[in-house]
Order: sequence, then C-alpha cells, then structure tokens
Amino acid sequence: MSMSTRNKMRIAVVVVAAGWFGWSWWHGRHRAATADTTTASAPAAATPVAVAKPLPPDTPRSWKVGSLTLHSCELGRPGSGATVAGWCTTFVVPENRADPHSRKIGLKLALIRSEASKPDKDMAVLLAGGPGEAATASWSMVAPAFQGVLKHHDVLLLDQRGTGGSHPLSCDAAEQNNDNVSVGGLDLNQLRTQTQACLAEVSKRADPRYYTTTIAVQDLEDVRKALGSPSFDLVGVSYGTRVAQQYLMHYPDAVRSVVLDSPVPNQVVLGEDFAENLNRALKLDFAQCAATPACKKRFGDPMQTLYQLRDALRANPHTVTFRDPLSWDMVTRPLNQYALASVVRMFAYTSETAALLPLSIDAAAHGDVGPLLGQARLLNGDLSGDMNNGMSMSVICSEDADLLKPRPQDANTILGNHLIDAIQTECSVWPHGSRPADFHAPLKSSKPILILSGQFDPVTPPSYGKTILAGLSDARQLIFKGQGHSELMRGCMPRLLTRFIDKPDPAQLDAHCLDRLGPTPAFINFNGATP
Repeated sequence: MSMSTRNKMRIAVVVVAAGWFGWSWWHGRHRAATADTTTASAPAAATPVAVAKPLPPDTPRSWKVGSLTLHSCELGRPGSGATVAGWCTTFVVPENRADPHSRKIGLKLALIRSEASKPDKDMAVLLAGGPGEAATASWSMVAPAFQGVLKHHDVLLLDQRGTGGSHPLSCDAAEQNNDNVSVGGLDLNQLRTQTQACLAEVSKRADPRYYTTTIAVQDLEDVRKALGSPSFDLVGVSYGTRVAQQYLMHYPDAVRSVVLDSPVPNQVVLGEDFAENLNRALKLDFAQCAATPACKKRFGDPMQTLYQLRDALRANPHTVTFRDPLSWDMVTRPLNQYALASVVRMFAYTSETAALLPLSIDAAAHGDVGPLLGQARLLNGDLSGDMNNGMSMSVICSEDADLLKPRPQDANTILGNHLIDAIQTECSVWPHGSRPADFHAPLKSSKPILILSGQFDPVTPPSYGKTILAGLSDARQLIFKGQGHSELMRGCMPRLLTRFIDKPDPAQLDAHCLDRLGPTPAFINFNGATP
C-alpha cells in the first residue's frame, strides 16, 4: 500500500521537529554539563572544550552534460504546490536569429535524470501542447507516463520560447479584464482592444514575430548540440506534434524515434475544421447514450436537446447566477450560444467529462445551469495557468491565420465560425512572423513513428493520424477506443511508451492491452452511470 502525500508530509514535519528538538536538548545539556564541570574544578586548570567550527553552506549540486552545467531544481505547476525534482539551467539564444546582435532571451531547460548509472545515449524529449504550454510546467502531470522511460533514458524539457520560464509573452495587465463575451455574444471590438493592450505590454520586452514554431525548432537543435549532440526520441502532445514534425523535417539525422500523441498534420490549418471535428465527436459521444437503455430513457436525444438549447440562447441570450465551485461565491455570467459552444467543447476533450454532457445539457435545458457552468469553471481553472496567450497568437497568426476562411457548412454547428472570427480579429492586431514555404508540406520520413489517436477526439480526430501515416514508411497508428484528446496516460500506454523508446519498432509493438479501453458510461444522475 502506498503512503499518501499528506501522510508523508506529516511524517516529514514530525521528523524535522524531532530532529530540531533533539539538537536543542543535547546542546542545552552539553552547555550545562560544561558549566558544572568548570565550576567544580575551579582550583585546577579547566579542560579546554573544542568548539565545533560552523559547517560551510551547502553548495548547489551540479551536473555537467555536454557544454552545459545544470543545477538541482524543483519543477512546479501553476495552481499546485507539488513539485518534481529536476536539473535546470538557462540557455541563452538571440531573439532574432537572423541578427546575432539582437536582444538575448533565456530559455528554461530541465533534464530529468535517468535511474541508470549509465543511461542510453539517446534522450527523450517532451514537446508540450497548446500552443502556449510550457514543458517544465506540464511535466508533473505526465511524469508517470515516463516512469519506465527513465530507467534507461534522460528526459529533456525545454520551455518553448514565449512560454513558462522562457521569456514568456505574458500580458498580465491586459488579461485582468478578459471577458470579451458580452450578453449578446462575442464582442470582436472588445477582443481587438484587449489584443492591442496585450501587444502594447508585450512589446516593451519582446518582438512577437520571433516566437514561432520554426524558430523554436532551431532553439531545440542548438540545445541538442550543447548537450553533446544526443539522438532525440521526440514525444509530442497536441500542438507539440507540430513541433516534432517540423523538427524531424529539418533535422532528420538528429531523431531516433517519434511519438505523436493527438497529432495535427503539417498540411492542416489550425482552426479550419474545429467545428466539424467537434460535431463529429459529439455525435459519437451521444451515440453511446442512445445505445444504453437507461441513458436513452433518461435523456432521449442529447444532440437534439443541445441544439434546442443553442437555438433558445440565440433567441434569448441572458445572464445567469450560479455558485462558483472554486470560490463558493455566487457569480453572474453571460449565457449565450457562444458561451455554450465553448463549454461543450471543453467537456468533449476527455471521456470523463464527456460522460457528464447529457446530464449537464439536460439540466441546463430545464433551467439549472450550475452543473454545466460550474464544471466549466473547474476545467477553465485547470487550464488558465497553463497557456500563454501571447505565444499562442504568435504561432497561429504567423502560421495559420492568413489561410483561415469561414466555412458555410459550419455556420449552423454548435461551434460555428466564431472561433475563426476570433482568431482573425486577434491576428489583425498581432504581428506576424515569417513562415517557410514548405511549412505546410506533408511529412515524409522513414523514422520509426508511433501515432496515438483518440476515437472521440474533438480536436485532432483519427483521420488526422491517418493523413500523417500516408507519408511514413515505418509507422503505426494506435486508436484509443472511446477516448478523447491526449493519450499518453491512458491505460497501458505508459508501458507501451517505454517499450517503444527502448526498441522503436512500430510493427512489433504488442498493443493488445489497449483493447480494454472504452468510453466512460454517461452519467444518469450525479451519482454516476447505471450499471
């Protein structure tokens, strides 16, 4: 039986307290004994008592890898007090790589040291999602997936420029007033004003044109050389799969193997088919309810209910009051078709939250919005500290925005074209970096590559993985039944990740253990699903 974190902390406090008390007790008794002996032996010469010299302060532990010297550090996560041990340094690069004399920025780099006394020469690399997530902040969440990998491999975490500890493009003052969804709908003028305020703040210390995927890939290659030029086993998650593919295209000799978790093909323009992908995922999720007698009896057709709720909010947008599950305060928020679309999209990301959708939509349709908006508040709270919006705009505005066009066939879907409208509004203000001519070219590679796709993924559906697979000669796609977005932690995938990085042979990887996966049964009430 494993010991809980809280009990471990309690024991640690007791041990520290006992140690301090014991030292104080011994020190007091020693001083008293010395004083008594000196008084009793006054006629004779007192025996000199050796005074212990103070110990020198502890020097930081260091680890030399290639030309870099790393020091022990703790990697945390926004909104959490938990930390994970690592080895960190700052890697300095020019902001504008075309001008070596431009402003210098520091990139936060961390290594997680292998358990082996002599690890394998190749190094695993976690490429975080977003765009806007930082690898060092994401590590505590995905570390269990790499537990087996660490038996023989070091793991590299590099906060991509503009995120985390790598010169983040944060606009804290501008984001304090970030409610751009009015009662009537998405306020694009307000969004434009906020983007201008964010740009004014960021521009004091950074040039947003130089925070693109292409430049970040060059940073990663410079880091690899500084580490002694190990081969990389790239593990990209979501947007991190774009970074992995771009790195492989430009530095194929540096790559030993690749894992693409919930990938986006190079040729896809981010945002162009988000509405279609969400609609597909919702149909699959709700089909599970229709196939379960108890769920079908309780909720009928959840998709129909969702669209009826959407139509009612189109006709009558309004504010609602509910109890915030984080602060427990009563809060008032606008509720309209745009807010509904955003909430439903967040729910669809994982099988666990998707299982709450039929119940939450039904409750909202009957006037109780607390379950829907309350759960959305929890999900948004988990995400709010993870994403850097400035860096996200630098990536999308440089790489995708000019290719985005509203699609008539999506106009009546739950998500509609309002996400495209928002991106184009932001990018009408945000500076654009350059995009190489071959940036959206299909990936062609003979490297061993493993593709992970969730069957019900509302953002990067399995068809994306199949598109990538077409250009690969030594690759395999694993489809996770009933699952949504991001699969590294699902079922036996951590074991498969270890086996694949130890021996990158997609065809020979035995993945039958994934057959046990399936969708989370829909909640019939707030006690759970019916057995």
